[in-house]
Order: sequence, then C-alpha cells, then structure tokens
Amino acid sequence: MTASSRRPKRAAWTAGAASAALCLGALTVPAIAQAEPAPASPALDGALAAIPAAGAPGAYGAALDDSGQWTGAAGVADLTDEAPAEADSYHRIASVTKTFVSVAVLQQVAEGTVELDAPAADHLPAGTLPEALADTVTVRMLLNHTSGIGDYVSVAFPSLRQLSPESLEEHRYRELAPEELVEMGLSAPATGTPGQRYSYSNTNYVLAGLLLREVTGVSAEEYITEHVIEAAGLTDTFFPDSPELPTPHARLYDPLHGTQDPPGDYTEYDMSWASTAGALVSTMTDLNLFQQALFGGDLLAEEQLAEMFETVPMGHDANGQPYGAYGLGLYPITLSCDTFWGHDGVAWGASTLAFSSEDGSQQAAVGYNLTHYQTIASDGSLNPHPADAAVVRYLDAALCGPDGPALSREMLREAQQTLENARLNRSLG
Repeated sequence: MTASSRRPKRAAWTAGAASAALCLGALTVPAIAQAEPAPASPALDGALAAIPAAGAPGAYGAALDDSGQWTGAAGVADLTDEAPAEADSYHRIASVTKTFVSVAVLQQVAEGTVELDAPAADHLPAGTLPEALADTVTVRMLLNHTSGIGDYVSVAFPSLRQLSPESLEEHRYRELAPEELVEMGLSAPATGTPGQRYSYSNTNYVLAGLLLREVTGVSAEEYITEHVIEAAGLTDTFFPDSPELPTPHARLYDPLHGTQDPPGDYTEYDMSWASTAGALVSTMTDLNLFQQALFGGDLLAEEQLAEMFETVPMGHDANGQPYGAYGLGLYPITLSCDTFWGHDGVAWGASTLAFSSEDGSQQAAVGYNLTHYQTIASDGSLNPHPADAAVVRYLDAALCGPDGPALSREMLREAQQTLENARLNRSLG
C-alpha cells in the first residue's frame, strides 16, 4: 500500500474548486445523521468471505437498515504481502459515479435550468455535438444511454480490442480533459440513431458533466461535491486529483479476461480518463448513506426521483422479447425478497456494486479488488465465474436477510444475467 494518509473531505478538489469552497464556507448543508454500527452478523461475515473464496483477492462490504450499518472485510488487500482487506477501504467506484451525476442533472431539472426531453445541445457549450446530433440527442438519452453516441474507452485504450494491456500501461499517468473524451466518443462508431435503443456509453456521462458545468457555472466535480456528496452527509467520497488512493485501500488487480497472469496491478492510475462517467472514490459505508439519502427523498424532489425509475430495455432476445432495464443512472436487480435499485462499477482492478430498496429503508454495497476476471466465450458472452454468484449471494444476504426467502437457483441465474447484461455493453470500462 502507499504511505498516503486518509484523505479528508474535499481534499481532492482542484485548486480552483478548493478556493471556491473557502468562499462558500458560510453556507450550511442539512445534516444527515451517520448510521450507528449494526449488531454483528455471522451470516453477512460468511457471505462476504465467500467472494475471496471464489477468486477475488479481497472484499469489503456494508449493509444498512434501521438496526444500523454493518461493515466487514475478508481476504487480502495485497497479493504480495497478504495484508488483510479493511472494511473502511477507499475504493474506485467507477460507474456508480453515474448515479451521482444523474442526481445532479435532475436537481437542475427541478431548478428549471435543464429540460430532460430537450436537446442536450441546448445546455452544452456551442459545437460540442455535431449538427447531426444537436437537435436529436436529448438530456434523457444521455442519462439512459439511448443517445447512440459511441463509447470513448476503446478509442482511449485501443489495445483493449485485442485484450492487450499495452495501452493501459502506456497511459497510466495520462491526463485527459473531458472535451478530449467526448471527441474520442464521437469518433467511435455510433451504436444507433438517437433514441433507437440502449447502448452503454461512458461518453454520455462525460457530456452530462459538461452540461452541468455549462448550466451551473462551476465544474461538474465542484457542483456534485457540494450538492450531492456533502448534501448526503458523505465524508469519504471525492473526485481524485492524484493517481494514488488514500489509506486504507486495497491494491487493484485485473487479469484482463485471463490474458494477464499474474494480473496487472492498477492501484495507481490517473482517473481523468473516467471523468464524470466513473472517477469517484468512496467507501462502502458512504455508498449506503448516499443511497439512503437518495431513495429517502433528501436529494431530489419526488417528481425527479420518479424519473430515475423510468427504464428502457437493455436489449432484446432472439424472439424479440426485452430483457434487462436501465433508468436514469440506475438499474433494477431482483433478489429473493424484492427488487432493488442501484448500479455497478468496473475500473481497472476495482469492482463495486451498490443497491437499495426503492423506499430507502435498506442498502447494501460491496467492493472487491479484481476486475475482468471472467473469460470470454466464443459468442462474446462472459463465462460464468464463481465470484459473480458469490457477489449476488452477498447482496441477497445483506438486503433480504438470513431469515428471508431462499435465493433459488433460477433467481441466482437471473440476477447474474442482470449484472452480465449491465457489463457486456461496456468497452471494458
């Protein structure tokens, strides 16, 4: 692990954002109580330990309900010295960032500065989108991935197309501006016409970040920090300004679908490549508190919160039947007792899942330090991996409880398929 110390709230802002924070110091943010520790749970301890037992080096999780917040860790943070994983580890939450960004955009919808179904170009710097897209791509299409705009990740990291880590290493410390990422995404093949179908693209959420900057007059990172992160009472969530993670953290490993043995170590990485599509660092306890605040109605008005649950199909099967669903920075997963809403994230060695009941009464989050561990089948699908089943079982134990209905084999398969559908649309990002 690095020797960096635990990072205080907001320390990761740019110098300009930090100066703005000092100017805003007199403002008060509504206090949201931190959860009390929950009683010990051998069942959750066992469910979490099953993730490293299934192949991940380590895992750290948290579960929140009216009894308090349970936290735990299992396995190792470092494959070299076998230091144990820690429950309060800082972790790159990758695409879980998208939920934060969607909330920020919807806050602006509530303010009347943004219209969901108006052209996104109306709220973007002039010339950001080409003329062919300027009148047809709406703000909603950015948030539900139906814009048809390609994903910049395969352009930024071209060697990934051959499952080679070469460009990952070459660009470990490269700094990219969001405008560059958008340019890359627009140069990638379009995935359809605007509104035609869902196709996951990180470019959409970088554009959403530029939109926030345009309508608020401050960077998206600064706006989200004040109006989402701080408003939810989070103290360990931030946009990084350095390739290093604060301590405690696990080392982050990626075997790139079986092509790297031993797996590559991507603990130190410049996350400007992820921008507002996936750069946030957080802890599992903070993620639960965020979702509790969100689904409890503390961050959005009822009308805007309801918009997050309006979904489009992730795809259609050979018979034309829809499968999967994606809302505005959220998607549902059905477990043994109910359907829960949230997002997953995958960023070079850091896997994250964070889900909540729709009424905000229960949350669960889990992070583990391994990504792209599934091998790829001849048809391009991901071969089932024991770690995926273990993660679903952990979520079920955390959200449905040891006394809830049993997670049937069919439910397990369907939940795993939901996660595979969410991940398969991505360019390894």
